[in-house]
Amino acid sequence: MTFRNTSEKGAALVEFAIVAPLLLLLVFGIIEFGRAYNAQNTLTHAAREGAREYAITQDPVAGEAAAINAATSLDPTLITATLSACDPGQPATVTLEYPFQIRIAFFPAADFNMQSQGVMRCGG
Repeated sequence: MTFRNTSEKGAALVEFAIVAPLLLLLVFGIIEFGRAYNAQNTLTHAAREGAREYAITQDPVAGEAAAINAATSLDPTLITATLSACDPGQPATVTLEYPFQIRIAFFPAADFNMQSQGVMRCGG
């Protein structure tokens, strides 16, 4: 006596239930990586702008303000700026730090600090 059950109703649903969480995790991971990459690019641009302003004006307040104002998509209250001395002919350095949080559904948030540095020769 042979029993043959050729009905495969519901098999696709079970397979989808197994694969869907992995696909969603992959999609959310790609989105979060894009957010982090954008924030790092913005921070790099802001550090360059701050270094440029600082090298031209030799004013640390103006250099810091230019760096923070250039980071338009980041929260300006969270940016920490560190400026080196600006001696004529020597490199002027602006270092920016920004705390970033990765948020993926059903996973704990991960915090890390992004850092970027802009260097230009100080005018005089």
